[in-house]
Amino acid sequence: MTVTLTEKAEFRLRAFLVGSAPDSNVATKGVRISVKDGGCSGYEYGMEIISKPQPDDLVIQQGKVQLYVDAQSAPLLEGVVIDFVDGVMDSGFKFTNPNATDTCGCGKSFKTGDCTPNGVPCS
Repeated sequence: MTVTLTEKAEFRLRAFLVGSAPDSNVATKGVRISVKDGGCSGYEYGMEIISKPQPDDLVIQQGKVQLYVDAQSAPLLEGVVIDFVDGVMDSGFKFTNPNATDTCGCGKSFKTGDCTPNGVPCS
């Protein structure tokens, strides 16, 4: 399983992790990444700060950030690169997904061809 954070994305996620709950154990905190049905293209990305992974999550260390990838979403996230863009008109996390056959204008949702809701990659 390969999910890559750019340097900017890692920096921003570390800041979120440290700022999310200063009194809790930051060492076990991580960012859970998933794909859900929805958005204007069919699937949408999900990111959340969590204290510990779900039992079936895949755990990936990216620099100083723990990524917890939803196991069901993993085939749709294989090879994804997550960046952080900071611009006048658009700021936030940007996903570059080699599995996507189409994306919407906002960049928050994608399509992968003839897909099922079970997170199965499409050919």
